[in-house]
Amino acid sequence: MSILLERSVDKILAKEGRMKKATDDLRNEHEAIKLALRILDKMCIEIEKKGSADAEDTERMISFLKVFADKCHHGKEENHLFPALEAKGIPKEGGPIGVMLSEHTEGRDYIRKMGESITHEEKGTSVVSHQFIKHARGYIGLLSEHIEKENSVLFQMADERLSASDNEELLEAFEDLEEHVIGHGKHEELHTFLDAMEKKYLS
Repeated sequence: MSILLERSVDKILAKEGRMKKATDDLRNEHEAIKLALRILDKMCIEIEKKGSADAEDTERMISFLKVFADKCHHGKEENHLFPALEAKGIPKEGGPIGVMLSEHTEGRDYIRKMGESITHEEKGTSVVSHQFIKHARGYIGLLSEHIEKENSVLFQMADERLSASDNEELLEAFEDLEEHVIGHGKHEELHTFLDAMEKKYLS
C-alpha cells in the first residue's frame, strides 16, 4: 500500500467521523507487507525460470523487510502495542502475544537466511537460487498466516480493550518510532520503493 493510499484511508476515517485507531495504522502496514510478499514470490518465480534474479532488487527487498516489516512494524507492536495489551490483561505467555513474538523471531531468522543466500563475487553479486527460494517462501508462508492471525484475532482484541486515549498515545508513539528510530522521511521512502517494485514485478 502506497503512502498516498494510507493518507486516503485516514481521510475516509475522518469523513466517517471515526478516530484513527492504532490497529488502523498497523493494518495499513500489513497491506504494504502483503504487497512485498507478492513481489518476493514473483522474484522466486523468476529465479526458477531464469536461474537468477536481479541481485540489487533482491538485496533491496531484504533491506525493506528488515527495516519496514521488522524494525518499523514489528517494533511498533513489540515496544508499544503488546505492552499496552498486557496492561489490559492480555497475557504474554500462553496467549496470542507470545505466539506473535515467537513468529517475529522466526521471521527474522528467515530474513537472515535470505541475506546469507546472497554471495558476493569478483564480477558482481549473485543469488544462491535454491537457498534463497527456500527461505523466501518460508517467510512468505509465515508472514501471510501471521498477518491473518493479527488482523482477525489480536487486533480485534485490541479494538475492544483500548480506549480513545490509549489509541492516541499509541499513535503518537508510532509516529515517534518512525521519526527517531526508523529515521525522518524513511517510512515514505520505503513506500516509494515498494511502489516501484510493484510496477516492475507485478504490472
